[in-house]
Amino acid sequence: LSSLKKFDEIKKANQAAAKKLVEDQLSSSSEDDDEDAEVKQGKILDKTFTIYTSQTDGDASELERTRQYMNEAFQSGAMTCLICIASVKRNQAVWSCCGCFCIFHLVCIQKWAKDSLFLVSSPLTDDDFGKKDYPWPCPKCRFEYKRSETPSRYYCYCGKVENPTVDPWLVPHSCGQICEREFKPSCGHKCLLLCHPGPCPPCPKMVTTTCHCKKAKPVPRRCSAKEWSCRLPCGRTLLCGQHTCENSCHAGDCQPCPRVSKQRCICGRQTAERLCASPQWQCDQVCRKRLPCGNHTCEQVCHAGPCGDCPRSGKRSCPCGKTKFTLPCTEDVPTCGDSCDKILECGIHKCSQRCHRGPCEICRQEVEKQCRCGKHTKRMPCHKPYLCETKCTKIRDCQKHQCRRKCCSGNCPPCDQVCGRTLGCRNHKCPSGCHRGSCNPCPETVDVKCNCGKTVIKVPCGRERTIKPPKCKQLCSRPPTCHHSTQEKHYCHFGQCPPCRQPCQKTLTCGHLCPVSCHDEALVKQTGSHQSAGPWEQPSEPAFIQTALPCPPCEVPIPVYVLKKEKNPLPCHSANPYSCKRYCGRLLDCQNHTCMKECHHVTKLNSSADAKKAGPECSQCEEECTKPRPSGCPHRCVLPCHPGDCPSCLQMLKIKCHCKLSVLYVECLKLTCADLKAKEHLISCKNQCPKELPCGHRCKEICHSGSCPLSCSQKVKLRCLCKRLKKEIQCSKIQEGQVSLECDELCKEMKRKASEIKEAEAKAAIEEEKRRQQAELEAFENRLKGRRKNKRRKDEVEVEQSLWQKYKNLIMLPMFGVAVVMV
Repeated sequence: LSSLKKFDEIKKANQAAAKKLVEDQLSSSSEDDDEDAEVKQGKILDKTFTIYTSQTDGDASELERTRQYMNEAFQSGAMTCLICIASVKRNQAVWSCCGCFCIFHLVCIQKWAKDSLFLVSSPLTDDDFGKKDYPWPCPKCRFEYKRSETPSRYYCYCGKVENPTVDPWLVPHSCGQICEREFKPSCGHKCLLLCHPGPCPPCPKMVTTTCHCKKAKPVPRRCSAKEWSCRLPCGRTLLCGQHTCENSCHAGDCQPCPRVSKQRCICGRQTAERLCASPQWQCDQVCRKRLPCGNHTCEQVCHAGPCGDCPRSGKRSCPCGKTKFTLPCTEDVPTCGDSCDKILECGIHKCSQRCHRGPCEICRQEVEKQCRCGKHTKRMPCHKPYLCETKCTKIRDCQKHQCRRKCCSGNCPPCDQVCGRTLGCRNHKCPSGCHRGSCNPCPETVDVKCNCGKTVIKVPCGRERTIKPPKCKQLCSRPPTCHHSTQEKHYCHFGQCPPCRQPCQKTLTCGHLCPVSCHDEALVKQTGSHQSAGPWEQPSEPAFIQTALPCPPCEVPIPVYVLKKEKNPLPCHSANPYSCKRYCGRLLDCQNHTCMKECHHVTKLNSSADAKKAGPECSQCEEECTKPRPSGCPHRCVLPCHPGDCPSCLQMLKIKCHCKLSVLYVECLKLTCADLKAKEHLISCKNQCPKELPCGHRCKEICHSGSCPLSCSQKVKLRCLCKRLKKEIQCSKIQEGQVSLECDELCKEMKRKASEIKEAEAKAAIEEEKRRQQAELEAFENRLKGRRKNKRRKDEVEVEQSLWQKYKNLIMLPMFGVAVVMV
């Protein structure tokens, strides 16, 4: 029954907490949701370690490390690989060091181990390579791993599951099972947390143990803090054997006795005050006791026990060691006279002197010596070393610099220069000696602060440029930038504060308060006159500037009368008599049109009869006069729109006369008011008509309309057929065929004589043509007979040719060709 009652109480508490959580989520904004999630995440971690922290009296440093690793695992981008200085994501294969529990990318740690092993084994010779399993260190804590321990697969933190699946409800890279790793130091129990990063927390098992001094009764305690003190005096006997330990109950051996007492030295000659913890001590005096030989005294410093026999008693050897003598202790051993034959310092030759006391001389024999590098030989004394001046050109283990040591034996020392390369953090340089491969990660940490500096997180050096600054729970302390005395409460942030959302509350000109949100710092699109430098310049994005906008017009409704006596509510900023949007309709002064303006105010006139007459506020008629004009007048009235009849037209008409040759200017009024006869007279140009009669003579009438008269009064000359006789007769009579002129006898006689003359000329031409042809024929015959040229020239008679004889061929040939073509 008690368990059921307890279960119901817990159930009700959980339901109430869930209901409160839903209400908080519905009432909070998006930013508050993110912040609440982080706060709740921290609370969950705090509750996870509450039992450990509240009931553990021992060292809680490992517990704090585990908590830190768990917190970083849940924060996106908090875990950083120290090798590549990049974030460790949920879906990436990782490896965790068992010494410092730092997390690295699996690919990065494999490359690190390979490079480390290569650097360690590169200076070795071929004989030593492979005989020893050289370790590789962790990049952070330098914990050493064997070559066989190089990671090749991706496991969870506890090492149970290979390639753990990504689960948003679990810790990243965790399998979700119980850890079950043994605690360190081993206590026989295993970790009960789910698979987690970092070290396992202290053992939470309950055991019954007694205190260090075993005086108190056993009590139940946590296994991680099973060793405890009862705070009573220890009471164990110290090493001096005279006093007891006065410290409170403690672990391990008691401390040395802190008291001081008078104690004699080992030989018993002197007495001094010394610590009880060190009762045995030596004085600085020589023993000087008589030895058993009776001739010598003991030369040892303060000692315990007997002094021993005389060192000069018994058989003694000569200096070279070849001959032994039995002599009393008072006599010195003589030399044997034989050669010394001791090996000299060179280790090759022997001493050639007779048996002597003291050290042998140096070896002075000349030998053929080879230098240390083996490139040169020289004859010189054996005791002198031979070093040549040749500098070693081998590359040191860094694979960058030469050895440059004189007469090097081939085993070049490590490079003594500093690496000095910039580390991956881009802030520090490698302080290690010159080496191959990549440098060690930067061990420094950098503080990343929020804007106010109250919230700080530590990140690896170089990560501060990419990691987001921490979210600060402190309220922003910046003064408001708008006209309000206080700003809305919001958390610490970078950049500008969010725009103020408080009501403006400025007093408008109408007396009302501005109800819209604060607009002192509104973003307005900048419309600058930026002129591009050329067609290659890309159009820039529109820039926004922060400026204060004026308050909008007041929208408080106020009842207002329109001009047509209608009552409507209007906003305060436009609360004035307004138009009904209809036409005015008042008769204008022209008495022809009405006012086309929208409904507007008109000054009241005195006469009630003029209620529909236009006032001074109405529009003025600006149209032209559209009244009909007299028939035949093409002009408009020169006056604007006016009442009454239009004035007479005084404009001049530009017209052509009847004959269409002259331009006349006639008053429009005369032309429109004249009858047909007067119009005929006005349009005439008063000149002779230019038209031709059928006989070919010009019309003799004045410019007229219609067709010209057919009877021509012009006098012409009539000739006979031979053109000798002539007579003047009226043209109309000749056209009618009434008059003719015949040739007389004299005309006929003249025709007969002319024909005779023509016949004589034709005969003469024929004769001339015959003579010419005969001359040509004779000339041709003479050329055939071979007569001399000079004689032919004498006999030839030059005959002048006529035009027809010269050009008849040129005339006849084309005519003949045309005839052929026509045929």
